Amino acid sequence: MNKVAVVTGSGRGIGKGIALGFADMGADIIVAERDAESAEATATEIRDKGRRAIVVLSDVRENEQVDDVVRKTLDEYGHIDILVNNAGGMFRSEIGEISERGWDAIIRANLKATFLCSKAVTAVMIDKKTKGCIINIASVNALSGSPGSAAYGAAKAGIISLTQSLAIEVAPHSIRVNAIAPGIIDTPGTVQWMSPERETEIIKVVPLSRRGTPEDVAGAAIYLASDYADYVTGQTIVVDGGIMATSQVP
Repeated sequence: MNKVAVVTGSGRGIGKGIALGFADMGADIIVAERDAESAEATATEIRDKGRRAIVVLSDVRENEQVDDVVRKTLDEYGHIDILVNNAGGMFRSEIGEISERGWDAIIRANLKATFLCSKAVTAVMIDKKTKGCIINIASVNALSGSPGSAAYGAAKAGIISLTQSLAIEVAPHSIRVNAIAPGIIDTPGTVQWMSPERETEIIKVVPLSRRGTPEDVAGAAIYLASDYADYVTGQTIVVDGGIMATSQVP
């Protein structure tokens, strides 16, 4: 691969899986993460693989901090080939119970952060005439209703729409923009809200009969970032063990 990749929220979970997967393919990584301890742990694993990694502690919900990520990346590497918009978050609340503040927080953490990073990085890619790649992490919640996840689903659906529009806008600059919609993935965030009973209920309707792993999502990201996907843009790849192919979406 031999490219430079910025991966937001790469201290743990899906972001870490993608960062390590890219390192295995020969990429150098910018670990853009709020938590210093997890960021350094990811960077150490990347360096152990023989690749370069720098940590930029950042909250990508803030425009100034996004600019800082871009500036430090350019200072270190001179260009950006790949951006993975992975940082996000959720909490479960039915639409009649979530506050306006809670709604805004979920939209900001997911959709706004993706917008800010995409805007900043595409400007650099265009300026430097980089044949770039942006990968946005959406969710199957964007593709079907889920009780308690209205705000999160709306934010992730917005990311898919943003992916399509941005893909068209930057195609003349040879920049590709795609999304991945994971299903139930085994991450610390998933463990926080999923009870054993809920997990059993979900696994029953997953055709592949298991939760996914960050490595499963990383495989899709590696494909999208590679030359094998050179004619793929504006698309969303679903990585969910087959849930969306059934009529039993949990």
